[in-house]
Amino acid sequence: MKNASMGSTAAAVALAAVVTAATVTGCYAQEPIPGLTAFTNVSVLPMTSDALLSGQTAVVQDGVITAVGPADEVGVPRGATVIDGEGRYLMPGLAEMHAHVPPGANPPREDVEDILFLYVANGITTIRGMLGSAYQIPLAGELERGEVLGPSFYVGAPSLNGGTAPTPEAAETLIRAHVEAGYHLQKIHPGVPLAAWDHMSAVAREVGLTFGGHVPQDVGLVHAIETGMSTVDHLDGYIQAIASDDVQAQVSVGQISLGGLARGVDDAKLAEIIQLTIEHDVYVVPTMYLWENLYAAPNAEQLLQQPEMKYVSPQTREGWRRRAGSGREGADVYLALRMRVLKELSDAGAGILMGTDSPQLFNVPGFALHRELQVMSDAGMSNYEILKSGTATVGEYVGSHLGLDGNFGTIAEGQRADLVLLGSNPLEELANLFDRVGVMVRGRWVPAEEIDAGLEALAAKHSG
Repeated sequence: MKNASMGSTAAAVALAAVVTAATVTGCYAQEPIPGLTAFTNVSVLPMTSDALLSGQTAVVQDGVITAVGPADEVGVPRGATVIDGEGRYLMPGLAEMHAHVPPGANPPREDVEDILFLYVANGITTIRGMLGSAYQIPLAGELERGEVLGPSFYVGAPSLNGGTAPTPEAAETLIRAHVEAGYHLQKIHPGVPLAAWDHMSAVAREVGLTFGGHVPQDVGLVHAIETGMSTVDHLDGYIQAIASDDVQAQVSVGQISLGGLARGVDDAKLAEIIQLTIEHDVYVVPTMYLWENLYAAPNAEQLLQQPEMKYVSPQTREGWRRRAGSGREGADVYLALRMRVLKELSDAGAGILMGTDSPQLFNVPGFALHRELQVMSDAGMSNYEILKSGTATVGEYVGSHLGLDGNFGTIAEGQRADLVLLGSNPLEELANLFDRVGVMVRGRWVPAEEIDAGLEALAAKHSG
């Protein structure tokens, strides 16, 4: 895709915004210095607050923001490639915190790079992979060094579940092996028994490996949080945890419907679990859009007509068509309660992280995040809160829970230069995130024409 011909109408717009010739100072000209870029006269969304700062210049050198401030105070260095930000909006790149890249020992490299490109094409400059494989660890290094185009990649280890960790001994063996291998976190799937969980969590604390994902039924949300769960993905366990005692008794013997479970909410328990989430610094990755497709009755034919479907293979599309369900009784009540839980978590100040579980059912990598944002908006979160969940909050999580460099997700001096330049303000309308002039990944500028050419090539590849 990198060498695909460029012919989109967006090319002229993007090229007009960039001065690729030598920067001129007075009557002198200097050849552009690699890795040195200046965005001039741009409105900046720093994501440290909901403020919009107009008339700014931001300077990037070697993948780091070295200066940002009013244009009359921050000069453009000689030799910088200048990107004209007049009438445009600069914000941090977004994150996909429940991502998947192809699993297995050695998937086709082209398939891997296609998915990585789809993330970048949608302004996603950070992903957290939640189905680990050994090849992904060196891949993360290649991405960090800029040897392949793609987002920064935090790699989750192959999952602990009822099959891989049925005993405390098996759980310990896996945790120690995954630390030794260099994974960034431990993925949890359902089925881990309580004894194995408790030993796993103790060993994970000892060796410094954070863990997150699903909440095993034997463990339950409260115990998972109290024993160190780092992220709860899919709001897993929240609906069960806030059900009344009578409803929970019915759940334990499998005698209640989805709608009955959702209707049995205990408001006091909801307040308690939200407070517990905050006290233990647990982050939530809600994946709301996927859950709508899993539990409601999605119109497969209609969803497969969405514009982004042309970027996945016919085999993938057909697989999604076959998997589409007919809906579950009480799904509307259940999904509405998920909306309420998300809104109350957000209002209370819990850490919310963007994520979609792509490429799951009807979720095209990258594009699905925009579908997710709309559902978060429907739940009542403000545009700023939603954007923060994929920017500043992600940097905080990476620094505090993964123990890695969390200097990204905001626009400030010293931050990683993961940026999106937009033609319109996303604080006003989330759909403006599609109005991309270009994306910067660790200091590498990817203009709209390169993105469009790559998408055209990918659509042609999957046109069968």
